[in-house]
This record gives sequence, structure tokens and C-alpha cells, in this order.
Amino acid sequence: MRKKLYFLCLLLSIFLPLIGGGCSTRKKELIVSAAASLKDSFEEIGKAFERENKGTKVLFNFAGSGFLRVQIEGGAVVDVFASAGEKDIDLLEKKGLIKRGTRRDFAENEIVLISPARSKLDLHSFSQLSQPVVKYIAIADPKLAPVGQYSKEFLEKQNLWKDVEKKIIPAGDVKGVLDYVARGEVDVGIVYRTDALIFSKAVKILAVPPRGSYTPPRYPIAVMKNCREPALAEEFILFVSSPTGQGILKKYGFRTVALGNG
Repeated sequence: MRKKLYFLCLLLSIFLPLIGGGCSTRKKELIVSAAASLKDSFEEIGKAFERENKGTKVLFNFAGSGFLRVQIEGGAVVDVFASAGEKDIDLLEKKGLIKRGTRRDFAENEIVLISPARSKLDLHSFSQLSQPVVKYIAIADPKLAPVGQYSKEFLEKQNLWKDVEKKIIPAGDVKGVLDYVARGEVDVGIVYRTDALIFSKAVKILAVPPRGSYTPPRYPIAVMKNCREPALAEEFILFVSSPTGQGILKKYGFRTVALGNG
């Protein structure tokens, strides 16, 4: 009898700490799909969020907003979606894939014309893109990335699209455009100001569209309907809009906006 009690106590002493420890140390994971232009700022925001929420791990998936939307529509496991434009979140909302009441706008950006840092091309205006000296122009695919949509919209409003369409080299997202320009594979490209600043050693800004000449890029964020950790996901969105989150976004060149319904 004593031996049985001894072994029972021994087994409990081994397995109870493991059971308790497993529950207390299990990390909560939050999967955030975010526009490629948010990569650097959101990685820093993610680390700051993890520090304030011990036991939480934020996993990111960065790509063009249109590509991320298609993934979500196809059933990809995503808790939070941060888009570089309204269109893709609008489409998800119409399909009932966003948790009602969680959509918010949290930042603004702007597009700029860039060239390789060592380029000797003498351009100071988008209107010069129609000149013969400009042979190749990289923009993100308007069907996949909001930055491409903004770029095309601006060029159309300036009556430049028909003149430059044959020069366009499409990329999957803003990072692809930056790669083309940085490697000197194109003469110029159109990207977000924030990305041009991050890659300032490889590219330089040639021109900025005047205010009001196109729809300013506004970034919405929302919790997905099938989110596994809805409370944590909403906390992340609030953190993005907090002084800490907004300060990080500002550091990377974003114009911050008051958190509000998209």
C-alpha cells in the first residue's frame, strides 16, 4: 500500500507541473496580414505589442493588399487585415468576412516618383514621364496593389496614362517596384513615400504629386470574422492607434489619422 501511494505521489509530482506549466506558458498567436508598405513599421509595432502583452506572438504576412484579400477569400487563417487602400477591405466587408464594428482607418501615405540613387536622369515632374528619355517606368500592378491603383489614377487624371502605358513595367507590390528601381532595371518608379525613405540609400525622390491631385492613400485595418483570438485582435488594432503605435508609424513617414470608422 505504501509503495502504491509512493508511486502515485511520484507521478503527480512529475505530471502536475507539466499540466499547469503548459497552460500558463502557452503563447497566444495573432496572425496579421498587412500591406507590403507596412512591413518595417508593423514589425516594430508587433515587437512593442508583444512586450506589452507577455505570452503573445504576432506573426505577419506581408504582400500586396489585393493578393492578401484573395488569400482571405480562399480561406487563409488570418486574424487581422491591414490594407493599403479601401477597395480590398470593402470587398471583404461585402462578403461578410470582416467582424462588424472593428474596421478602422489608422494612417495615410502619399505616392512619389523615384529613380536609382545614382541616376543622372534630370526629371522634376511627373509630366516629364512622356519624354523619350524615359523608357521604363515601374509601378505596382493596379489589380493587386493599392499603390498601383493610386499611381494609375494619378497618371490618368494628369492625362499621362495613354502616353506612358507602353513604358509600364508592372510589379506585384511596392517592394517589387523598389527592387526594379534600386537595381537600375527601370528608369523610374512610383512608390509610397514611406518606402522611398526606407530605401533612401538606393533610390531618390524626384517628384511628389500636388495635394488634391489624386485620392490620398488611406490605410484601414479590421478583425476577420473567423478570427481565433478576437479580443486580442481588437487589442492589437487599438495598440496601432495608441500613442506608441502612431509614433512608430510617424517615424516611418506615415501621416497619422485619428482612429475612426473606415
